[in-house]
Amino acid sequence: MTKEQAIARAEKLRAEILENSRLYYELDAPKITDYEYDMMFRELTELEEQYPDIRTPDSPTVRVGGRALDKFEKYTHNVRMGSLTDVFSYEELEDFISGITEQNGKDTEYSVEPKIDGLSVSLTYRDGVFVKGATRGDGLVGEDVTENLKTVKSVPLRLKENIASLTVRGEVYMPKRVFEELNEAREAAGQPLFANPRNAAAGSLRQLDPKIAASRRLEILVFNLQEGRLYPDGRECKTHSESLERLTELGFVTVPERTVCRGYEAVSEHIKYLGEARDTLAFDMDGAVVKVNGLSDRVRIGEGSSTPKWAVAYKYPPEEKETKLLSVDIQVGRTGVLTPTANLLPVRLAGTTVSRATLHNAQFIAERDIRIGDTVVVRKAGEIIPEILRSLPEKRSGAETPFSMPELCPSCGARVVRDESGDGAATRCTNPACPAQTARSITHFASKGAMNIDGLGPQVVALLLEAGKIKDIADLYTLSVEDIEGLDRMGRKSAENLVSAIEDSKSRGLERLLFALGVRQVGEIAAEEIARKFRTLDALFEAGREDFLAVKDIGEVTASALVEFFSAPETRELCARLSDSGVKTEAVGEARGSLFEGLTFVLTGTLPTMTREVASELIKKNGGKVSGSVSKKTSFVVAGDEAGSKLTKARELSVPVLTEAELLEKLSAN
Repeated sequence: MTKEQAIARAEKLRAEILENSRLYYELDAPKITDYEYDMMFRELTELEEQYPDIRTPDSPTVRVGGRALDKFEKYTHNVRMGSLTDVFSYEELEDFISGITEQNGKDTEYSVEPKIDGLSVSLTYRDGVFVKGATRGDGLVGEDVTENLKTVKSVPLRLKENIASLTVRGEVYMPKRVFEELNEAREAAGQPLFANPRNAAAGSLRQLDPKIAASRRLEILVFNLQEGRLYPDGRECKTHSESLERLTELGFVTVPERTVCRGYEAVSEHIKYLGEARDTLAFDMDGAVVKVNGLSDRVRIGEGSSTPKWAVAYKYPPEEKETKLLSVDIQVGRTGVLTPTANLLPVRLAGTTVSRATLHNAQFIAERDIRIGDTVVVRKAGEIIPEILRSLPEKRSGAETPFSMPELCPSCGARVVRDESGDGAATRCTNPACPAQTARSITHFASKGAMNIDGLGPQVVALLLEAGKIKDIADLYTLSVEDIEGLDRMGRKSAENLVSAIEDSKSRGLERLLFALGVRQVGEIAAEEIARKFRTLDALFEAGREDFLAVKDIGEVTASALVEFFSAPETRELCARLSDSGVKTEAVGEARGSLFEGLTFVLTGTLPTMTREVASELIKKNGGKVSGSVSKKTSFVVAGDEAGSKLTKARELSVPVLTEAELLEKLSAN
């Protein structure tokens, strides 16, 4: 085939692939089989590989992903990608509409749309061709993720008409079906599971390798015109709904299940409809958006300091579902605590299928009279962790059975006792050599907040224990490549990587080591405070109860746990082996500044220029504390892109919210 013939054939293939993609993704009416589509795609790929210069910027082959990037460049939005005011009740919604009616009249139209739970992005087109895609970031500056967005098949690479300049806003999401398949594959491969489709979408879109993004099968729904004129002759749309219809004509997949209506009754009815339809939609939604439809009306109503006055986001209360409690398993934790876990009849809840939920302890079960066989009400705490709220005794048949904690540990058979420390609600195994405790202790030791040994997850720990390669954490530092390769799914390269990661962990310092050792009551923050005070592991062995009580925020229970731990002969022997292996047992943290002394920060969302780990270190080095949850004691919340429930709670509690830039400004002022 000559080059001229290749050009002609490639143009024909591109047109056919584009049309069949439209039939599949927009109309759900494919006319050819997947095999026929794949064969056309392969032929086009081979032609472009033979003649690289005939590949066009909007060729469908760019969707498979190009070369990996070193980093994402920053991108400044021409039009701010703002956020909306949240309302959490129909009373607040009615107040919003009453205010609009008073200012703009009772005939004001509203567009009511689902609020897709994904990652907000902008798409920019020049002369009808997609040229730039960026994340929202802080609304003013985001990240250039153009190459990854090209892999999203519902992003049109070329519009159906030649529009000179156009920028739209949409929400990238992972379809529920794809999310379930992805997690099944990750579970089979021994990889950590994604918490929900929104996290999976955000993580996928921010992969430096576009091929990985392409494999995640993301989609996009466009919901707003940011800038530009939608008609080649310069005409402008008069309403938001008209602009969405026009965007659909140009080839975008726009937000579905939307309606235009007038008045509070009609608006609230559609919000209720969307709430009831959540399970039937391909995407997760975390609310409904109510916008004044008329574009000139929006100008008249105006903007607030940070959000428009003509729109709100109605946030649904945490989703609750009824299901059956089928049985109860007992998990043995790294400190020997027995935790009952409910096995449920699978139910779709807040974006995932839930089949298990924690029951906390025997006291929790007794207080709620939860029985095996009960119909129970479940929800996700913080939209993440499944929990049982209550049982429904009125739905009992009489076949339900009360639950009681076992008298013997299900892992090792040793006697269990009621732990009288703390609130006395825990049941604990008395055998320090319990296999379940050992496995979880080693997994904790290797976890990100502890020694951060990449690749040493629960499955690999189990393999090493079963093969007799390790018996405790100190044995990790004796492992060789030959010890590891040959284990299930562990080849030479994986073994080399794991040994290298174990070696790297030796330099983490006393702060991480103390947390990794798993002393009861000692979390990451407490471990840092203790390490900063005592500086060496030897000093901890010499310390007494009063010495520990002198450390900031260390109370009676924690001090007693520390004395008990460091007075045990087995602790001294274990730590000596770690030290002999080259594990650093001195503190590595720098002296702290006092700028943030006494202040507590919570980080949420994706920050524009640094990871949350880096931001946490900056705060700690300046005397501040970093917490994982928002409360009235929180001093500041630092919010990045797509901040979620923590930002919402901060606003409810009137906790000051900082951007990354404002945090850095406080630091630079010091």
